[in-house]
Amino acid sequence: MQNFNPDPKPGRLILPLVLIGMIATTYTFINRVATQNDLELVESEEVIEEISTEPVEETTTSTSTTTTIPEDVVKYLEEITGEKIQAIELGKKVLETNQRWDDKTTTYQEAQQEFQEFIDDFANFVSVFTEPGPPVVQSNLNSSHDELVILVNLIYEDTQELLEGLTAPDTGERRTAALDSFNSNLDLFIERVEQVVASATSS
Repeated sequence: MQNFNPDPKPGRLILPLVLIGMIATTYTFINRVATQNDLELVESEEVIEEISTEPVEETTTSTSTTTTIPEDVVKYLEEITGEKIQAIELGKKVLETNQRWDDKTTTYQEAQQEFQEFIDDFANFVSVFTEPGPPVVQSNLNSSHDELVILVNLIYEDTQELLEGLTAPDTGERRTAALDSFNSNLDLFIERVEQVVASATSS
């Protein structure tokens, strides 16, 4: 008579038991090794190096040299600066007198007298400006002074031409041309004086 086996697959219960045993054995082995060797699980920490982004101050040293201007040069520069201011004031008076004549607010005799006074004023101005001039040893100032003397003489000649224009039998063209020349030469004189002073004090 054939024996009846209630479980047609008896081996299916053995495999889970084997797996459980393997897991238990592995766990026991790992704990034993860790205990005997005093092993510790160390977590790795990420080290972040902080980089400073603060600006680095740069120290620079500058050297400056002071140039002493000779006393006689300083005196000359002061003189021509004062004469420049005087020329500006005289120029304003010329323009005002000419404008009054154009506006017919002054008589012919009054205008003629004032224009003659301007001739005398600028004749005196030329004399004062020309001498004594800059120190002899300053060759660059001497050449600049010669240019300025030429300009003040041209301004003086313009004042003479203004009077001639006032008395000319035209309708004012000669006087207008003389006034334009006067203004141009006066502006050049003022500009040149300022250049001479600036050059002498910056070198």
